[in-house]
Amino acid sequence: MIKPDHRIKTAMLAGIAVFMAGCASTPDSSDSAARSDPYESVNRSVFAFNLAVDDYALEPAAKALRKSPDAVQTGLRNHVDWAAMPKTAVNSALQGKGENAVIATLNFAINSLTFGFVDLLEGEERPASEDFGQTLASAGAEEGPYIVAPLLGGQTTRALAGWGVDFILNPYGQLTQGIPADLSNASIPISATSIRATYFDAINDVKYNSLDPYARARSAYYQQRDGLLRNNLSIDETNSDFDSFFE
Repeated sequence: MIKPDHRIKTAMLAGIAVFMAGCASTPDSSDSAARSDPYESVNRSVFAFNLAVDDYALEPAAKALRKSPDAVQTGLRNHVDWAAMPKTAVNSALQGKGENAVIATLNFAINSLTFGFVDLLEGEERPASEDFGQTLASAGAEEGPYIVAPLLGGQTTRALAGWGVDFILNPYGQLTQGIPADLSNASIPISATSIRATYFDAINDVKYNSLDPYARARSAYYQQRDGLLRNNLSIDETNSDFDSFFE
């Protein structure tokens, strides 16, 4: 079983990979610069620290993974998807999305036979990803300012609060019986490296080819997050904030 302090430290590395992947998934837009970023000076310093961690840890590990056989990379991506199913199932249920919750639950249960490394439901319907930040948005919680946390990357305070709940839902935090200790200890570093490798070129484009990587990362985060939240917010809020991003 992973000790709590070790789980938190390794989960933070995964946070960088997830955040960087979000930064690389959408184009830049000046609109999102107007979103709340009252701590930009401090945020930029923390962002620089996170990039240094990526330089010395995640990027080299991802580069090595990309040289491995395709079957290895696919298996790790499958495992990352499998480990995210419990949070999707729980948050879907909390949001009243029963069908999505059922699909996520079945996916997790069946693929638990292979710890997710082999997708036994390949070709079947996939659940839409849901997290507790989306659940909070559905409940009317305010978005809050943009904060770049050490190792966890940039998020709104609402999303950051949601991350804490989702972390508890990680299967390795709950299922200790029948899970090999080595796999349990390595699960979060594996996830971080796999995500970083999946978005390797796009993330490096943000890092090395942007005039202002921080502004581009912040902009892309909001666009990626807004896309996830379109079916969680009221029509009025959606129209006021999102139309310019998706016009």
